[in-house]
Amino acid sequence: MHSSLNPEILRHLRTPRPYPAVSLAMPTHRRQPDNAQDPVRLNNLVHEAVRQLEADPAVTKERREDVVAQLKAAVADLDLAHARDGLIVFAAPGEHQAWVVDRPVPERVVLADTFLTRNLVAADAARRPYWVLAVAADRITLWNGRGERVTQDTAHGFPHSRSLERPDSERKERVGDLPSTFHSEETRQFFRDADLALADVLGSEPRSLYVTGDPAALALFTEAGSAAHGATQIPFGGLAQAAPEAVARAVAPARAEGAERVVAEALAELDRARGGNTYAAGVDEVWQKASDGRIHRLVVEENYRITVRAGEGHLEPAADDDLDAVHDIVDEIVESALETGAQVVFVPDETLADAGHVAAVLRF
Repeated sequence: MHSSLNPEILRHLRTPRPYPAVSLAMPTHRRQPDNAQDPVRLNNLVHEAVRQLEADPAVTKERREDVVAQLKAAVADLDLAHARDGLIVFAAPGEHQAWVVDRPVPERVVLADTFLTRNLVAADAARRPYWVLAVAADRITLWNGRGERVTQDTAHGFPHSRSLERPDSERKERVGDLPSTFHSEETRQFFRDADLALADVLGSEPRSLYVTGDPAALALFTEAGSAAHGATQIPFGGLAQAAPEAVARAVAPARAEGAERVVAEALAELDRARGGNTYAAGVDEVWQKASDGRIHRLVVEENYRITVRAGEGHLEPAADDDLDAVHDIVDEIVESALETGAQVVFVPDETLADAGHVAAVLRF
């Protein structure tokens, strides 16, 4: 099963296939007892795909048998015990693959000449990589985050660590005379060294940054250097020595707030564009602008889909059983936008109800 998307893989998935390229999508469950239903639902989806293949006169017997065999091979390779929130299965003549994603997807069966990639793109957008820096007086660790998962990064000179113990000859007789750890020059220099290393990391791999630690540690780290300026601070101590799961839980609320800000900024940008000639709304208009490479930012509801026929320069609604129709033109719009360097933001369903469920800020 696949779970990590990159531009090269996405380009390969978007490449047209010999018809039919089958895409199955369904929500899955991580835990018992809910995950007991997943094999049954998957089996039902496969039967529905076979039914559609048998009913399609454009699919020859030889090609149908090939694709059905690929579907069954994909299912046989799956281990639903490691499912997450969504499953996507692709099958075409001579190939198959399955993807697990960290967000629910609508249950669907689609036959086309390309794979349905929008759910992968949406899931990948929610799993944008980020850094977490956990700061303490004696240890500073860097965590590589993607979605809900974080792993400790040791490829950039981290972790930074030191001993806080002093020789007996340097200790004061009274504890009250001990200088504060966060006021000592040794701690400042320790933080400066980590700041320089962090600057190199962000210079080579810029990402969103979350910095965690006790308030005193956060204050000194901000004062000692500049690499973390603009980062989201999370006053939560103890994570420099913590397990990955604890780090992920600590940053989850801040990440959720960040995702909400992305949506709010996209909607605000649409509002600003309405007053000029840099706004498009509705599937027909947005499709035309995407085809012309004019979209700067595409904003689309996560589960919006519509079946259409392409008329004379315009799209016309069509029935789902229309074999000559495009069964998810929104997926094609997303692909066209990405291919021309546009940003794509997915928003909750009905957010764009007054704009036809899909809208765009145009370059010109």
